Amino acid sequence: QVQLVESGGGLVQAGGSLRLSCAASGGTFSTYNMGWFRQAPEKEREFVAHIRRSGSTYYADSVKGRFTISRDNAKNTVYLQMNSVKPEDTAVYYCAADPTGRTWRVGATQSYDYWGQGTQVTVSS
Repeated sequence: QVQLVESGGGLVQAGGSLRLSCAASGGTFSTYNMGWFRQAPEKEREFVAHIRRSGSTYYADSVKGRFTISRDNAKNTVYLQMNSVKPEDTAVYYCAADPTGRTWRVGATQSYDYWGQGTQVTVSS
């Protein structure tokens, strides 16, 4: 059973930066594809970023050029570096794992088998 624990959320001013972390346990992290999603109040969960086990990355258009996803297989951790944040980035951020390593639709929640509990990010204007 894979367990994911996010951390690093908090309150940040618009234009600032924040780095989220997601620590994985219970499996072979280096073989997983990993994703970050977010969910704002009364909105559906939406795709933010994805990193394959190969290191290839994908981003939602809304965060491209501002956010960077990375992974450290030695630490079983995936990161989301958030720069130039905007009030519309306010949401609960979730990391997710696809243990098959063959993610077809990186932006679909159904592609991921394991989810963390989420960490709140609030951007003030």
